[in-house]
Amino acid sequence: MSGLFFNEPVQLQDDFYLLQRFVKSDDLLKEIKQIVTQAPLRKLIVPGGKTMSVAMTNCGHFGWVSDAISYRYSATDPNSQRPWPAMPLALKQVATQASAAVGWKDFEPDACLINQYRSGAGMGLHQDRDERDLSQPIVSVSIGDSCKFIVGGLQRKDPQRSINLSDGDVLVWGGRSRLVFHGVRPMRKLESTLRFNLTFRKAG
Repeated sequence: MSGLFFNEPVQLQDDFYLLQRFVKSDDLLKEIKQIVTQAPLRKLIVPGGKTMSVAMTNCGHFGWVSDAISYRYSATDPNSQRPWPAMPLALKQVATQASAAVGWKDFEPDACLINQYRSGAGMGLHQDRDERDLSQPIVSVSIGDSCKFIVGGLQRKDPQRSINLSDGDVLVWGGRSRLVFHGVRPMRKLESTLRFNLTFRKAG
């Protein structure tokens, strides 16, 4: 696929890698705009009743959704009751080529979460554990403004480190790091702040 830069992966910890400036984001932004016209961004309520600061939508066979009762994957958009938009080939190729670059050669994502971070938005520490097959990795693509990604250990109380992510950077983690706690510090409060994150998973 054109636009991919095969820089040497940086191993941050066991089975957790950073691919710096791995992809040009312009083409991906065009795909995101098309997806959002079919499944608009929305801020979800999480169990406990709070509203996420990040706006999100999905594409692929499954989408990750949340309400006051539970987190889960759904084959349909709860807002429209229609299937999620298909995952564009350009997006899927980024995920499969990034995962292959660090050793996961058979990753076939069936869900892509699209998160939009505007001024002040962040993501608290959490684990990605709603997927059926935890042997499959997570691929996370940063688009737009830079952010500080936080990664810890397998317990919430474990020490954490901060990773600067820029436009085009990709994180891939799995194996011994598949269930590490991670999050994103709130974005700087500037009017122009805008970041997208694409998170690819094998949900079904």
